[in-house]
Amino acid sequence: MTASFQKLTFAVIALGMTLAASAADKPNFIFILCDDLGYGDVKHLNPEGKIATPNMDRIAKEGMTFTDAHTPSSVCTPTRYGTLTGRYNWRTKLQKGVLGGLSPHLIATDRMTVASMLKAQGYHTAVIGKWHLGMDWKVKESQTVAELNIESPQQTWSVDFTQPATHGPNSVGFDHYFGISASLDMVPYCFIENDRVTALPTEDRSIEMVQGKTDKYTRKGPAAPGFTGYEVLPTLIDKTVAYVSEKSADAKSGKPFFLYLPLASPHTPILPNPEWRGKSGLNQYGDFVMETDAAIGRVLKALDDNGLAENTVIVFTSDNGCSPSANYPELLAKGHNPSSKLRGHKADIYDGGHRVPFLVRWPAKVKPGQTTSQLTCLTDFFATAADITEATTPETAAEDSFSFLPTLLGETGKPARESLIHHSIQGVFAIREGPWKLALCPGSGGWSDPRPGTEPKDSPPVQLFNMEADLGEQTNLATQHPEIVDRLTKKLETLVANGRSTPGARQNNDVPVEIWKKPEAPKKGGKGGKANKGQK
Repeated sequence: MTASFQKLTFAVIALGMTLAASAADKPNFIFILCDDLGYGDVKHLNPEGKIATPNMDRIAKEGMTFTDAHTPSSVCTPTRYGTLTGRYNWRTKLQKGVLGGLSPHLIATDRMTVASMLKAQGYHTAVIGKWHLGMDWKVKESQTVAELNIESPQQTWSVDFTQPATHGPNSVGFDHYFGISASLDMVPYCFIENDRVTALPTEDRSIEMVQGKTDKYTRKGPAAPGFTGYEVLPTLIDKTVAYVSEKSADAKSGKPFFLYLPLASPHTPILPNPEWRGKSGLNQYGDFVMETDAAIGRVLKALDDNGLAENTVIVFTSDNGCSPSANYPELLAKGHNPSSKLRGHKADIYDGGHRVPFLVRWPAKVKPGQTTSQLTCLTDFFATAADITEATTPETAAEDSFSFLPTLLGETGKPARESLIHHSIQGVFAIREGPWKLALCPGSGGWSDPRPGTEPKDSPPVQLFNMEADLGEQTNLATQHPEIVDRLTKKLETLVANGRSTPGARQNNDVPVEIWKKPEAPKKGGKGGKANKGQK
């Protein structure tokens, strides 16, 4: 071997070692998205709450708590779209409501997602849990499925489940998928792995909406034999623990992972397993939250057991506020408010609909026990992950995502995100900037009173709240500050029209976006058994 060739060989080896070291320095990511968990359900955020959440609290105490974090929408599908794409959902054709379990895919296959971005950085990517962003099932001849809504009773058997479902999670950057198609109160009632059901849903039945009660059921439709709903949370966590263990060696040797863990709990059907029933002293919802917290504990233990906790970024949050299906009157009577001091709940334009727990732990970089009031949105995870991994993104990606990495690292200075647009189940808009929040409607825009179309006739057409002085959104200041109403309205119009809220070239929305919505009373859920308004 010549001296020059030997030097070249050593240089190549050194370069390889440098790249491996660089990859090994990149953290793993686990994004835990609870389903319908309220801001006030986490004890750390609501000391007056009556539900014990020691594992959620542990993440907060060992990391950073964001007290002013929001979902881009106050319901499921739109929030999931925003989380994975870094883009507001209303820039798509989904202008209100949610998809069904049989709906076709919503994320364009050529759109960059957090998963595809991290995959390009050398990450293994997986999603374990509730998808609810559509996939293209094989629809039977002369049959239909709902594209932008929950399937009707007549459509629940429109799919040939013996065939693979295309354009699902695997088509937008995920190497592996295991979970359920949509909310657990939507068909099909079965698990899916990658593009196929794990057992054919051959039975026609529904699931009890709340454990032990027989007055309400989920939508009736295709179910796999033996699938009860009770096994979903334990199975998802079993799969998660196995995944962390399986990827441990790779993660330590330069192949980090990104795990998106969208749980189906504590959304309806509210199904605490036997060992958790009665534990909260409140009701089945309180028990289900406690079981979900214990599940989070199993994920933390898996990281500890595999020596991955130090360099794993955990983001823990919820897709919207708590649902009224939790039985607010019953919980309030026992001293627990899932919305804490916030007004409203899931589906609403009020903060109870979209301000959520948001806890971030990264022991290698983030000092424990920190709290920030920085305005944050779940869409910001995309830019933050890109910032952490030093990835570059095109101007056609993450149009509404601002990195909160400087906040995590304790850096001072002007925050990247100065404003935030909110969206209710009925497509009602609101915009937040500084202490001010402007809602372009006279009521909740969702399920709490006053519901769309039921507001008093003399109600002002918009609502303006000072969130620093009036967290509960009780005093409408719109008539006192018309100049602020005008300024925020124009800013909202500009951010919508520009196709992005981040700096960069103007982009196109997928469809024309109507900012002002006509009053429309929302439906009280779908068909199938005795449904309720918490079924979205």
